[in-house]
Amino acid sequence: MSKNPNAPAGTFHPVSAPDFLPLPQLRALQLQRLKQIVERAYERVALFRQRMKERDLTPEDVTRLEDISKLPFTVKTDLRDTYPFGLFASPMQEIVRLHASSGTTGKPIVVAYTREDVQVWTNVMVRSFAACGLHEGDIIQNAYGYGLFTGGLGAHYGAEALGATVIPISGGNTQRQLMVMKDFGTTAICCTPSYFLHLIDQAEEEGIRLKQLPLRAGVFGAEPWTESMRRRIEADSGIKAYDIYGLSEIVGPGVAMECECQAGPHIFEDYFYPEIVDPKTGKPLPDGEEGELVLTTLGKQAMPMIRYRTRDITALASDTCDCGRTLRRIKRISRRSDDMFIIRGVNVYPSQVETALLKVEGALPHYQIVLTRERDLDVMEVQVEVTPEVFGDTVGALEQLQQKLSRSIESTVGVRANVRLVQPRTLQRSEGKAKRVIDQRKL
Repeated sequence: MSKNPNAPAGTFHPVSAPDFLPLPQLRALQLQRLKQIVERAYERVALFRQRMKERDLTPEDVTRLEDISKLPFTVKTDLRDTYPFGLFASPMQEIVRLHASSGTTGKPIVVAYTREDVQVWTNVMVRSFAACGLHEGDIIQNAYGYGLFTGGLGAHYGAEALGATVIPISGGNTQRQLMVMKDFGTTAICCTPSYFLHLIDQAEEEGIRLKQLPLRAGVFGAEPWTESMRRRIEADSGIKAYDIYGLSEIVGPGVAMECECQAGPHIFEDYFYPEIVDPKTGKPLPDGEEGELVLTTLGKQAMPMIRYRTRDITALASDTCDCGRTLRRIKRISRRSDDMFIIRGVNVYPSQVETALLKVEGALPHYQIVLTRERDLDVMEVQVEVTPEVFGDTVGALEQLQQKLSRSIESTVGVRANVRLVQPRTLQRSEGKAKRVIDQRKL
């Protein structure tokens, strides 16, 4: 397929051709893949087959795209309840990769990939980078975390397949990040937006002028961020800041990506079918109306996700983008329909914090989580009540308890927290649902 004449310079890569498919062709491809993935899940995933039978449905009942609304939802607790491998649709000998993300208890959410799944992931990441004007010859500094978190390796594979030079620096070690950025001639960086703001502040302290470096683009995701944060990043660093969206349960980063028009991330609809539903009723909503984003994987072999409720609140924009892509876009996600929050790119549930606190003797089940931002980095403080006996103990004993609680939270949640011990009945009580999280970050 030739390059779309309306596409801005630098956006096209051969693998990005599906981004410009005529809508009838795209919808036909989606329907074909939806039928295949529903049949695969029905035959190989017991939980999905059971729920289909409860609704008196079979794969043959899916004859058009609109029939997707008949299918059962999948929710995050399904992954927890079937931990670790209960939702797999491929035998273990075909699984080439396992990743994991935070669950609502100490158990992680496990996701799997066949070789074909990794290729799909690579494909959408190549298209993500191409969408924001990156290409062969770019030097991409990948400061997303490597390991069980999907961010690092997802971006890495895509950048290499693009033909770019990848610097697998991972997260943290700010001074080294700046040294590498300067000395290696980095042209693009992948990280959370709050961490890049921290890099800006640190660069200023060290006398490094980011605007004089070759750096021209940032691919930012893994946490909510605002248009005002984008404007500040671009003004202070001279780069273009692009929003990437993804979640481990679907594939990782690369579910959706902004193009150079910066008008919201395009969903790669040939692999991820989007719906917007009413968060309370689950009823489908038309394009343009705000609701909960629901995603269905159209090409995932190892672990197909049918109508996965992301809990992210957004709207689908179907108006034509100036880039010429026929893929719909999602509006900026700033809130969720559940109590999960994201800190430094890590999904955290209050119930996880509670589990960690109650592992330590002396802590009471009354706590509050206060989220703030210091020098553009997220900070989590956990205020926890302790028994009268403990609070009346020596300063040394209180410090030891504080350290135990901090270690317990970090090992359970994966994020370091500042712990503040308070006297019994100090924290405000609620007659209804307890307000566990006070978010003062002004996201």
